[in-house]
Amino acid sequence: MRTILQLLIDADACPVIDIALSVSARYEIQPILFCDTSHRIERDNAITIMVPKGPDSVDFKLVNAVTKYDVVITQDYGLAAMCLAKGAFVVDQNGREMTPDNIDQLLAFRYESAKIRRAGGRTRGPKKRSVENDLSFKTKFEQICERAIAKKREVENG
Repeated sequence: MRTILQLLIDADACPVIDIALSVSARYEIQPILFCDTSHRIERDNAITIMVPKGPDSVDFKLVNAVTKYDVVITQDYGLAAMCLAKGAFVVDQNGREMTPDNIDQLLAFRYESAKIRRAGGRTRGPKKRSVENDLSFKTKFEQICERAIAKKREVENG
């Protein structure tokens, strides 16, 4: 029996779409790109779901589509928390897996950074993307795909 999982990508500003699509094809995972109308992102081997531009419109559409054991790529900790609550596996574009064990700390960091910015302070932006980032992402993403497939098969086979 063929295991079908979805790969849901928060595609706006996601630098690893092509890597993710290549890996997901090997694992027979259905990729779905979520973007708003200001970021028209399409690939031949993926479904694209476009939503009207607006705050969190992509996030809400994605979280409504995610199911248990799906794999999600996002750098948004709030979206990650919602996907984790639905039983999904979540990874960011640098290969950092977000889990029930680390999501609270990541959300607290996001909150503190926003507080600093609101007060007029500055926080560091992301470093320039490197080949090492792509390799780290690919390695971790492959591991997560394998775990997700194994969990889904375990449940299906009782």
